Amino acid sequence: MTLIKSISGIRGTIGGSVGNGLTPFDIVKFTAAFGSWVVNKTGNKRIVLGRDARISGQMVNNLVMGTLQGLGIEVIDLGLSTTPTVEVAVPDENAGGGIILTASHNPKQWNALKLLNASGEFISDADGKEVLDLAESADFDFAEVDKLGKVIKNDTYLQKHIDKVLALPLVDVEAIKKADFKVVIDCVNSTGGIFIPALLKALGVSKVVELYCTPDGHFPHNPEPLPENLTEISKEVQKQNADLGIVVDPDVDRLCFVNEDGSMFGEEYTLVAVADYVLKNTPGNTVSNLSSTRALRDVTEKAGSAYNASAVGEVNVVNKMKATNAIIGGEGNGGIIYPESHYGRDALVGIALFLTHLAKFGKSISVLRASYPQYHISKNKITLTPEMDIDHLLKQVEEKYKNQPYSTIDGLKIEFDKTWVHLRRSNTEPIIRIYSEAENETIAENLANKIISDIKEILHL
Repeated sequence: MTLIKSISGIRGTIGGSVGNGLTPFDIVKFTAAFGSWVVNKTGNKRIVLGRDARISGQMVNNLVMGTLQGLGIEVIDLGLSTTPTVEVAVPDENAGGGIILTASHNPKQWNALKLLNASGEFISDADGKEVLDLAESADFDFAEVDKLGKVIKNDTYLQKHIDKVLALPLVDVEAIKKADFKVVIDCVNSTGGIFIPALLKALGVSKVVELYCTPDGHFPHNPEPLPENLTEISKEVQKQNADLGIVVDPDVDRLCFVNEDGSMFGEEYTLVAVADYVLKNTPGNTVSNLSSTRALRDVTEKAGSAYNASAVGEVNVVNKMKATNAIIGGEGNGGIIYPESHYGRDALVGIALFLTHLAKFGKSISVLRASYPQYHISKNKITLTPEMDIDHLLKQVEEKYKNQPYSTIDGLKIEFDKTWVHLRRSNTEPIIRIYSEAENETIAENLANKIISDIKEILHL
């Protein structure tokens, strides 16, 4: 059993002993901490709540809702929803914060509380630390019987979210309708099964083949949208002679596409393609994290704009976007952040912009993919002993490559012309993650192996 307490929320496996799994006790404790923090910080006694369709969702929802009521907080319960929908709803409902019950791409035994501030954005590192400290102190003041919070069920945000997407100036419904796309979708039996068919219908896509759109939380495959988990939709796209496949994760903030021949468009290239379309229509800066493909930088600079990299993590991407007035940003895991809509990864926004782009491009999705710079990312890790000083190790690697362009805003990233390697320590295990990118797989692997060899030499392994 696992329980991970971090500044962005609490996640873990359902069951087990207190402190060693996401038990009812732990859920209540951290909900009470966040609810108390929201009231202390904003004076606002209203919180928006939504959840994905995983099996434990209703149980966790009941505990969270009851705890917030016990604090005297009014709960706006969206029920089955998506992460970006809750993000949109928080400011619309004038709430002090929001909680999304989802473990994102984790398997079915996991669940989590993702925490949002009054802007509908993930809470900052400093705010997260305050919530964790409050949870440990258990300094909660619960409401008396006449001041318990009430629950307001609100099922209007499916349509409200879709309406906001359709209202974006760069979403062209007529162009999408005219393209007459045939689409296969895989929504992994979570809330994408409610939201994505409704969005596609609103966009004028009438030929939709649905895979796993029953929101019952019984994931038919590992829910992380990686190529090895998407073999079924790959075959179905070819079988149906579809124009493309669309895949989302359980809480609908990650998005990837399948080409008409069943090959993967590549989740790293979701952001590249959407950014390309946005840049063609709106000059401006872009942001992705240090572990994302260089292709975004290439596309941005080709458009005459500036690219900036942030530390890994959505809140870091958002902060860098705000600091650089970026018009689009995100992460290489298929996360699109489009400030014209809101500062959060949103697969609905991504689908609408991508389909508009593809419709206006007028050729197949595989031809669109081939129009972008070709890079390959190799992902490796090296396991160390728990007592090892990883920071000191990274310093020694930095010294070895001090004559190369490098960044230390998140671990160590070293650039070699158009190739790069990024070393990051894990927050949960004694490992260093080693991501490398080059114009082909062999060069990327060789670069990773060279850095791993350097580490072993430093450690005298």
